[in-house]
Amino acid sequence: MKYKAIVTDLDDTLLNPCGLISPEDKKMIMECQENGVKFILASGRPTFAMKHLSEELELSKYKSYILSFNGAIITDCSTGELLLNESLTSKEIHELYDFAKENNVHIITYIDDEIISESESEYIDVEVNLTKMPHKIVKSFKESVKKDAVKCIMLEEPSYLKEVEKKLKEKYGDKYSIAISKPFFLEVTKKGIDKGNTLKKLADKMNISTEEIIAVGDSYNDESMLRTAGLAVAVENAKPEIKEIADFITTSNDNNGMGNLIKKFILK
Repeated sequence: MKYKAIVTDLDDTLLNPCGLISPEDKKMIMECQENGVKFILASGRPTFAMKHLSEELELSKYKSYILSFNGAIITDCSTGELLLNESLTSKEIHELYDFAKENNVHIITYIDDEIISESESEYIDVEVNLTKMPHKIVKSFKESVKKDAVKCIMLEEPSYLKEVEKKLKEKYGDKYSIAISKPFFLEVTKKGIDKGNTLKKLADKMNISTEEIIAVGDSYNDESMLRTAGLAVAVENAKPEIKEIADFITTSNDNNGMGNLIKKFILK
């Protein structure tokens, strides 16, 4: 199979533990793009928190794409055009807030490139540090969220959050897309929005088959994307359940996993 695109998760997949693309991986990615293979970023991160990586990899030059907010938004890097933009309504966000309060977990959303929450938490601090977005702590979450937003995240200690995930899916699994990304991030988007469904839409726009795409990931919110692509690749540090569905396991995000898979499947 001659693959025409690679779509990759960011945190704990493409990015090393310092949050950077290794020089070795970057060299392989640039060669990959020079050979006409699209390199696409797909993350739970907001678009704002992916732009610097898009610029580093010159995705605009190579006419590539960003899938942000777990696939709720597709951005054409060469034009800045949004090819897809799916949001939760403010009413839905308020409903999720009520659920979060009932279950004693923190909740955040994103309004005008700011992270909005009523509370502070070490887990919210992780998102602030990852995204480099301003964190606005408000007295009333509902009063501050008066318009649509792309997603919410519920945050708490991982073992407890798994219990909350089960309750949330039981109550609202037919209404929202729900997935854990990091162990302490429970992400909620509009129903039907996930990396896999969005990848199908992007493949149609690119006029290629999903069979011609390699998908790379490490966590539960990558599962749909890996199941959609022609070749599913997990990094060595991926969750066991993600490794089980992978066609190939590359080296870890701290050991040039991306560069090694490009050498094997693209620049062979």
